[in-house]
Amino acid sequence: MEEKLMITEAGHSKLKPKVTFALLYIAYIICFIDRSAMNIALAYIGKDFHLSTTTLGVVSSAFFFSYALMQIPGGWLTDKFGTKPTIIFAISIWSIFTILTGFAWSLASLLVIRVLFGIGEGAFPSASLKQISESVDYPHRAKATSGIISSNYIGSAIAPLMIAPIMVNFGWQTTFHLMGVIGVIFVIVYYFNLRHVTYQQQQPSHRRHHINWSSVIHNRLIWQFFIVVFGLSIVTKGLDSWMPTYLLQARHINLAGIAWLVPLPALAAGCGAILSGFVMNKFFVNREKWLIVVTSLLATGFMYGMYRSTSLAAVIIFEIATYFFKSIAFSSSFALFAMLMGKDAYGSSVGIVNFGGQLAGFVAPLLIGYLVDQFNGSYSAAFLVLVVAAAVSFVAAITFNSKHLNANKQAASQEAPVNEDY
Repeated sequence: MEEKLMITEAGHSKLKPKVTFALLYIAYIICFIDRSAMNIALAYIGKDFHLSTTTLGVVSSAFFFSYALMQIPGGWLTDKFGTKPTIIFAISIWSIFTILTGFAWSLASLLVIRVLFGIGEGAFPSASLKQISESVDYPHRAKATSGIISSNYIGSAIAPLMIAPIMVNFGWQTTFHLMGVIGVIFVIVYYFNLRHVTYQQQQPSHRRHHINWSSVIHNRLIWQFFIVVFGLSIVTKGLDSWMPTYLLQARHINLAGIAWLVPLPALAAGCGAILSGFVMNKFFVNREKWLIVVTSLLATGFMYGMYRSTSLAAVIIFEIATYFFKSIAFSSSFALFAMLMGKDAYGSSVGIVNFGGQLAGFVAPLLIGYLVDQFNGSYSAAFLVLVVAAAVSFVAAITFNSKHLNANKQAASQEAPVNEDY
């Protein structure tokens, strides 16, 4: 039986991809608001539970520990059961455990809840990115993928503006309760909007969703992207996790000040993510790797400037520039990856790449917390580590073989769906 990608709706020939894109964009924003709530709450949780800086690093990393481990299984679940069921499962579980975070009564309970929260959310990235690839035609994959990644930064930018006032007036526990309820409401909206839509490869059940794991695991290209994303994510996850605490404790900025300082780099990153797809399609056709190389190098340079800065203004300016160029490199990596991979094992493949990003999310908070403790509250050594991480991504990006990239693009384009509505 001939394989055919179906995106159908009862009474309609197809669902416009923009509806799917909009729902996933909102889901990512909620996801990153929920995630950012912990970063903003760390100082208050540390005070309530009497935790050291190193222990707070463990709390921050607990989520990323399970979240990272779920990336590859999450990709497998996506390829096995389809994108829509996996997305509904992921949003439901992470929303429930966001609510439960507000009920934590000890360090142990908080760690257990955050680990389970990470397991729930861990299946979402692979499923959402694959659903985007199912919904849009091949020429628009790069633009759609970089566009959806911009939601990560928009969510991170909105989070302090939304969360800080709630936390000041009602406490960190109520903040998590409210964020979880929003997630539960959203999953209902998502389900009812897409309940008649099927995203799947229609083929005989005995052949459906067969994944050649050997070819996936031994694909060198996947692991090159893994390293690029790992290095860039060390920078993001490190700064995302510790900048609120750095501003509160090292720079003595109050929570009201953080509410407008913290979103600035995220807004710059969001602009970079949106811009990356356009720039790639306009100026780097068949030279996509060089967009990643150049922006990774610029991110390394500006991160070094942040490391050398002594004034708060310089730190913020260099942080904004770092986020902007790092975001272009990061979004371009996933956009290019979406153009290289075939549909059969896309979820599993992108799960491995995203595992690199989330492994960084586990390592970076722990490492920074440890270094800050070891250097008596100074963040200089931690910032230097972030410089090295960005440089690793730059070096890894140079190793991409342009001929192999173009060959993979050609093969993937021949099996991609055609959809005129995007």
